[in-house]
Amino acid sequence: MSTHASATRRVVVAAALAFAVLAGTSVDATTTRRLNLAQLIAESESIICGTVDRVTDGIDEHGLPYTEFTIVVSSAAKGNAQDGTRRSFRQFGLQQARTMPNGAEMLALSPEGFPKWAEGERVVAFLHKAATRTGFQTTAGLAQGKLRMVDGRVSNEFNNEGLFDGVQVRDGLLSAKERSMLASTGPVDAATLLGLIRRAVTENWIENGEMR
Repeated sequence: MSTHASATRRVVVAAALAFAVLAGTSVDATTTRRLNLAQLIAESESIICGTVDRVTDGIDEHGLPYTEFTIVVSSAAKGNAQDGTRRSFRQFGLQQARTMPNGAEMLALSPEGFPKWAEGERVVAFLHKAATRTGFQTTAGLAQGKLRMVDGRVSNEFNNEGLFDGVQVRDGLLSAKERSMLASTGPVDAATLLGLIRRAVTENWIENGEMR
């Protein structure tokens, strides 16, 4: 590779990282603090369950690389998403490198630690509010906040490690199944988790200090 070509590629990568900062997205995602369930709920604007219907990537009108994923909503535990609707979101970074019209290679892939999306998978997504300047939106806790559902059970990329650590709920609010779930590790029953989240949201457990 020529010195000029190498320099051009480095410039493209540097620009992409600068775009990430402007987008309000952490580039060093691997240092993201660990969030438990109460924190994921608190930091999410919406929490939806559904099927990933479409995944694409591209460069937006401002030159920012993105991955766009569309979820067909089956239920919402937080927010106003209606059952059966399609909701599309864009997060920073491409799925794979691409060659730009000027011959430079855009290497701005989604940073390590960001959630990965695949068409056809069923997910529970804890979604942040969209960034004001870019409209980019991803999950609370990045990969921590995207749970994949298989055979009625859900887990994130880290097999739910730390998901229930330190979670405290006022006595009398939890069912026996929910108490057992909070004491467990690994994949958990999706219906039990979503039921707990819905009650925590609708009854303002976190705001009232009943869940933390």
